[in-house]
Amino acid sequence: MKKVEKMTVVSHRSIAKNIYECSLSGELVELMARPGQFVHLRVSDNTIPTLRRPISICSVDHQKNAFTMVYRVEGIGTHALSQKRTGDQVDVLGPLGHGFPISGLKEKSHCLLTGGGIGVPPLYELAKQLTKQGHSVATVLGFRSKEDVFYEAEFSELGATYVATEDGTLGERGFVTDVIATNRLSGDRYYACGPRPMLRAIENNMTIPGFLSLEERMGCGVGACLACVCDVKNEEGYRKVCSDGPVFKAGEVVI
Repeated sequence: MKKVEKMTVVSHRSIAKNIYECSLSGELVELMARPGQFVHLRVSDNTIPTLRRPISICSVDHQKNAFTMVYRVEGIGTHALSQKRTGDQVDVLGPLGHGFPISGLKEKSHCLLTGGGIGVPPLYELAKQLTKQGHSVATVLGFRSKEDVFYEAEFSELGATYVATEDGTLGERGFVTDVIATNRLSGDRYYACGPRPMLRAIENNMTIPGFLSLEERMGCGVGACLACVCDVKNEEGYRKVCSDGPVFKAGEVVI
């Protein structure tokens, strides 16, 4: 079930280079249950920008009726969003898409979470829900440089956390796959979200079951416009990232 609502900004701050954390409150939060889902935002009352912006759900607080999203300013839409202040309202459509499945795990499973850049946020609610159910998590966060890093402390409160930066200014120098190999990280299941080259490398190297969340430009966000389709592996056809995903079982779609 999804709905449209004018939600209220309850906090908004910069947490890294061009990265913002924004919390919104409203009744729509009652519908947010599965980690990895996203919302589709209209950030202005005029026609610029024309399309909504898809932003992943980072964490949900049902007691406060609020959710938090972390986004990167990249264009006019996210720049307009970054100008919102506490008390302003944002038109929110959601929750959308199918999130990360956490059922089917044996008791006290160990899960490996890997995020790259703005693919990190949806893994935070996943980590919270997994640990709440008695599972353990290890998280690998990948960024370009130290100034891009965020949520290292938040993930560290939930389990072992590794940081990789491409220039080596924080954590281990290299990519998330280097950290996974060097530290021989594995588990009963893996989850990953980030740019496609990162997802492709993880899918090709991991030998345990996993799920991948795709980042994609979207038009409608509800499966009508076909702007975000991806090919299916081993059979003809396609999947819509917005309504069939954004999370897919590893091996299901062409990354």
